[in-house]
Amino acid sequence: MHVAENAGAVAAPPAADAEGQARAAPRGNRRIILGACLGNGLEIFDFTVYSFFAAIIGKLYFPSDTAYGSLLMAVAVFGVGFVMRPLGSIVLGAYADRKGRKAAMLATIALMGLGTALIAFAPTHAQIGVMAPVLIVAGRLLQGFAAGGEVGSATTLLLESAGANQRGFFVSWQSISQGVAALLGASLGLLLTSVLSEEALHAWGWRVPFVLGLLIIPVGVYIRRNIEETYACQREGGGAAAEHPAWTLAARHPRDLTLGVLIIMSGTAMVYIVLFYMPTYMMQTNHIDAPTSYLFSCVAAVVQVVSVYLCGLYVDRVRNYKQPLVWSIVVGMAMAYPTFLFLSMPGMLWLAVACRIVLIAALGVNMLASTMLIVSALPREIRATGTSMIYAFGVTLFGGSAQFMVTWLLKISGNAMAPGWYLIGMLAASLAATCVFRERHHD
Repeated sequence: MHVAENAGAVAAPPAADAEGQARAAPRGNRRIILGACLGNGLEIFDFTVYSFFAAIIGKLYFPSDTAYGSLLMAVAVFGVGFVMRPLGSIVLGAYADRKGRKAAMLATIALMGLGTALIAFAPTHAQIGVMAPVLIVAGRLLQGFAAGGEVGSATTLLLESAGANQRGFFVSWQSISQGVAALLGASLGLLLTSVLSEEALHAWGWRVPFVLGLLIIPVGVYIRRNIEETYACQREGGGAAAEHPAWTLAARHPRDLTLGVLIIMSGTAMVYIVLFYMPTYMMQTNHIDAPTSYLFSCVAAVVQVVSVYLCGLYVDRVRNYKQPLVWSIVVGMAMAYPTFLFLSMPGMLWLAVACRIVLIAALGVNMLASTMLIVSALPREIRATGTSMIYAFGVTLFGGSAQFMVTWLLKISGNAMAPGWYLIGMLAASLAATCVFRERHHD
């Protein structure tokens, strides 16, 4: 195709052409990685700050007779956004498999920005009454719909843009962006709670991270407009493929779909319980002050980024995704109990933090290895839809409900270990699914 398009052009000298390609490739790679990661980074950044300010959002938008009641409603709305993820994965994932990864990624970042804006500028319950929580819910629904298609589109673009021995490295940046976004969210939480009074935090301080998140939308749109498309399925005659990719996945790959969802459960459980929920847990249950809790989250985010990066380099060398994933789940199961146990014991905070760091390191390996195991096993023509659906259903079923479940379990049981036992159970089920999943490496 490229020969036909450039038949009338004067050919460049081979040496000059090779030198130009060598210079252009790193620039193109950086643009692809940055463009693919910005949308997912915004998603995780918003989720992180929402989790950290859940108690404040609960008081402002979901007034209740008890602080626990407001918090429970706030984390329930956090989970509402996940309800739209499966629909977004089907609609936007199919769009990516038919019209292209780039087109879908432009749509997802625009929708995500609109949802973030609704949350950032929504008046409180005291100002407009029942419409206040309605706006928050609407914002979370839009974010969830966009996020449902974002992961599949961006991950497949990264995989298909990489060389045969760079796929783990390229895809690792998708997870690295989550760690960086969590670090930025935790850092902002630490800064705001350190320098602002409680009155200022409730009046306007909690909105600052959401407004700052909106600033990357125009940057993301510009970069995504200028990256190369990697795949758009077209049938003869110029039309899109006749069968919907979601139907193809469900009808021809039901085993991969079911096991993939269970595999994603392990990383999802650790992300939303250990990474996102634990700051709120530490403040509500262990009475740890907010700045200290956010500082621990900053450390955790750094550990996650390093762990993901090293895992990406490792899997590119060994070309095995299942083995590191199994070990990450085993380590997670081993460290979950002591992490929550030490948090509940006076004088054991730093030991609990050390255990949590090991958990976060295992999470980083899990995120990269599980993504590579699943996306590499899917045929190219349904890769974006399949990755989006598996991730969306896994996160919706086991991530969106996680914070609500552990908050509810804490209240009805009065047992500070309830989140730990809940996490161990989810990891055990995911380990079984990982062991029976068949690893494949499609081009």
